[in-house]
Amino acid sequence: MAVGAQEQVRAALAAANAETASPKDRAEMLMEIALGLQIRPKSADDLVAAVELYGKAQDICPPTHALLNARIAARKATALQAIPENGTESLEHARDEFQTAIPCIRDLGTSEELAEAEMNLGLVLQSLAGAGKARITDAISAYQRSLRTFDRVAFPKEYAILQNNLATAFLSIPFTDERAKMREALAVQAFEEGLKVVTLIDHPTEYAMLQNNLGNALQYASSSHVLENNLRAIEAYDEALKIRDRETTPLEYANTISNKANCLWNLPDDVGDPSSGNRKNVADARELYVEAREIFSAAGEQAKARIVAEALDQIDRELLARAGLRISNGHMLEAD
Repeated sequence: MAVGAQEQVRAALAAANAETASPKDRAEMLMEIALGLQIRPKSADDLVAAVELYGKAQDICPPTHALLNARIAARKATALQAIPENGTESLEHARDEFQTAIPCIRDLGTSEELAEAEMNLGLVLQSLAGAGKARITDAISAYQRSLRTFDRVAFPKEYAILQNNLATAFLSIPFTDERAKMREALAVQAFEEGLKVVTLIDHPTEYAMLQNNLGNALQYASSSHVLENNLRAIEAYDEALKIRDRETTPLEYANTISNKANCLWNLPDDVGDPSSGNRKNVADARELYVEAREIFSAAGEQAKARIVAEALDQIDRELLARAGLRISNGHMLEAD
């Protein structure tokens, strides 16, 4: 743990051990200090320190204050889910804390607190499902329970985020059964539903996220309307790029231009005459890939930079082949 975080933890624990305040007041104080570390973490050490303070608050809080205990557990869970790690230990701990806290919040807390806890539980379960340690259907159920409170009228921002989460959950289910196309359609519908309640002006971050993800869902959908879907995807990416730019949101911008490049690569220059080829769109896609690779490399996102570099290599091979030069076969990896 970094020195700064260690000092804050020591000072907080010393104050919590003082007998000048009640156990309830000391637990609340620790919770607030932990929240301060969690909201603006300088490093993962601050999140680890916050978890330690939440744990101490749980130890101090009298069992008669059930709702306070549940609130501490829920906040501790959000700190745990934010800790970067290679495995799933923190996520599994977060899941357990949420599952302990939610019944009490349901009985004694506010509907907004409950909806927030269910939404965060859904995110934890979705991440664990990706590691094979939870069911994605449980994450979907948690999101749907959260939507009972976070409706489109009173909570447009939360509603849009939940629709995005639902859509990505639908798309994460392997396409191995006859219901795969239905889930793709539900995902597109969820993204579009979220876009009904957020605007470019009032909710720019959520608007750009939904438009980018809608573009991906349309581009990769198993559909007989491939051309129409790709055109709609380009429109969605362009909407996202009204918010995302290289100066203020470089990584989000690079993600979106990579996605747009993937789409352009497979789009004819003249949609009225698909057989005429797509030389211009391929060239435009190449320019976007080059820019995305520069951004990812500069940011240390080497895995993404490699994916884009492989796409660039394949485009160059394709352009050489069109020029009549003989090359070996290759394949494209899609950027996230």
